Amino acid sequence: MSTYKGKFDTDFEHNKKILNEVAVVRSKGLKNEIAGYITSYLRRELEEKEAKEEIVAQDETVDDTEEIEEQILN
Repeated sequence: MSTYKGKFDTDFEHNKKILNEVAVVRSKGLKNEIAGYITSYLRRELEEKEAKEEIVAQDETVDDTEEIEEQILN
């Protein structure tokens, strides 16, 4: 997965096609299971990244608000 991570994305059908290019999986069911795992893994990773970015943005907003309040009080 780490070798081809850049080729995969959060689309199941796309991941099945890429899986055909990078691996020999003879069983359709197994191929679908692997592609599904890759898809859910990357979606989860993306959601975690977006959640972290949202937390950072909220922290920056709080910091800006506190700075403005300090300027007003001084």
